[in-house]
Amino acid sequence: MSIQLTPDLIRTLDVAGPRYTSYPTAPEWSDSYTSADYGRALAAFSPDHTSLSLYVHIPFCAKMCFYCGCNVVIRKTRGDAGDDYIDHLILEMDLIRARFPKNPLVKQLHWGGGTPNFLSSDQMTRLKYEIEQRFELDSTGEIAIEVDPRTVTQGQIVTLRRIGFNRISMGIQDFSETVQVAINRVQPYEDVHVLMGWIRDAGFESVNMDLIYGLPHQTPANFSDTISRIIQLSPDRIALYSYAHVPWLKSHQKLIDLAALPSQEDKLSIFVSARDHLLANGYDAIGMDHFAKSGDELAVAYKNGVLHRNFMGYTVKPADEYIGIGVSSIGFISGHFVQTTKELKGYYSDLEQGRFAIDRGLELSEDDRIRQWVIQSVMCRFGVDKSIFKTQFGLDFDLYFKDEMAHLGHCQQQGLVTLNAGSIGVTDLGKLFVRNIAMGFDFYLKKNTERRFSRTV
Repeated sequence: MSIQLTPDLIRTLDVAGPRYTSYPTAPEWSDSYTSADYGRALAAFSPDHTSLSLYVHIPFCAKMCFYCGCNVVIRKTRGDAGDDYIDHLILEMDLIRARFPKNPLVKQLHWGGGTPNFLSSDQMTRLKYEIEQRFELDSTGEIAIEVDPRTVTQGQIVTLRRIGFNRISMGIQDFSETVQVAINRVQPYEDVHVLMGWIRDAGFESVNMDLIYGLPHQTPANFSDTISRIIQLSPDRIALYSYAHVPWLKSHQKLIDLAALPSQEDKLSIFVSARDHLLANGYDAIGMDHFAKSGDELAVAYKNGVLHRNFMGYTVKPADEYIGIGVSSIGFISGHFVQTTKELKGYYSDLEQGRFAIDRGLELSEDDRIRQWVIQSVMCRFGVDKSIFKTQFGLDFDLYFKDEMAHLGHCQQQGLVTLNAGSIGVTDLGKLFVRNIAMGFDFYLKKNTERRFSRTV
């Protein structure tokens, strides 16, 4: 069903707010969190009773994409950077493994970046082997990697499948050459078509493509052409992200021509049109910005109400705790969020001195856990079942969140939610603005009104 949007409604709902890949959000974490704090969190984890996800951050890229919001290190040539980095990943993994009585089970492994295929085939093989010496990888789990269509080779694709990767993701963003030039990321459709052939021939189980709407020179018409080409390529999953313009965090985004960005109305029209196009061609909407073929296990998990979400995105694997390794990586273990340092030099130095390279972290309070659960429910299941909440926490939802009832009433007036005695439901319009709904449960957002975030449109 197509969603009707008016300029007045868009202006009302377009506010600055977190994306809620975590709660509490990263700006609330403390820079006084230490290597010893992280060590205690790891030691408190029980590998006999809980499984993990594992994220490995490879920061290197050959050039900077102007829209990028990730932590990257530009290296035009490989040199010794890959081997040096793997050496330090091994040091970090050894520190982690020393806190466990045995190799912990990993349900989901993901390599992201940066550009993970900056590593050569031999280096990727070596890193995967070193991980397997310290973690028990579930043979039925998701073993995924992000690749750059501009630089990945057929040999690397064959190697990745041979060493056990079963899912692959690539950043497309847009197929318009005008848009690609404006964001410093040129990759012709024809090259991606060839890459898809390599991936399918190698036997990967699932392919994801990342797109971004709201980029310079995008229009509903030219992005519709991109969506048509994506449908022809037939990936199993699609992530359709809103461009977050945050030049105060990422100074290279100042190279984006603000005058070329689509208006609020056009930006949301681009998303709604793309959404309608995908839904009409065999994809289901998952969460706020993901799509999957109707038979894909992600779509099935969403329909069955068992979808999960973490920094690696939406997943079907119930590994609520995860470890991040590598510069700037994020983990959540034993009720602690932790992020490693964002600077490569400091990361290397700390590990060489036998300590975790910590940038910041946070041990969650009971209120944090309660609000985290509600926000996750809104983001993953588009609703809250109050009876499940009571079973989970032994609390009456309406009583605990009595101060949030005015916010929910306002969301109902805006057409974002439906309210009844036993549950909260998110409407089709609310699914587009689910961040707006979640913001009402964010204790820290009320306290720190000066935080700067990207816009919800």
